[in-house]
Amino acid sequence: MDIRKIKKLIELLEESNIGELEIKEGEESVRIARNSGTVQYVSAPIQNYAPAPAQQPTAPTQATAPVAAAPAVATVPSGHSIKSPMVGTYYSAPSPGSAPFVEVGKSVKVGDVICIIEAMKMMNQIVADKAGVIEAILVQDGNPVEFDQPLVIIA
Repeated sequence: MDIRKIKKLIELLEESNIGELEIKEGEESVRIARNSGTVQYVSAPIQNYAPAPAQQPTAPTQATAPVAAAPAVATVPSGHSIKSPMVGTYYSAPSPGSAPFVEVGKSVKVGDVICIIEAMKMMNQIVADKAGVIEAILVQDGNPVEFDQPLVIIA
């Protein structure tokens, strides 16, 4: 990444109320974070960041029942999971009213676009990294997604 771009990013960070900024271009990534009033430059791969822990759904208990109900367990189909590389908003189609990129039962090849994730007004195409058949779509159109959250299962 060009040093001029990094300097410009640092200036933008200093002028705003943002505490941290992370940019990925191809295989290069830059994370700039504000620390104790100073700005620090850190270059690290995005894969090192852990996702937020998911909360487990619980079943309501009945006061009149002698035994509490067992918690509900969501069954996730087995297969290859394509996960979100970033936090953002999931879109299943290129524009409102358009046909979705993929549907359950549809075959995909490596490199086929499966969805778009909008992050900071940037539309990022997410592509299949494995060929197969779409077994499940785990996110609804327009919903927010977390880093490393499973989006699609390919069988």
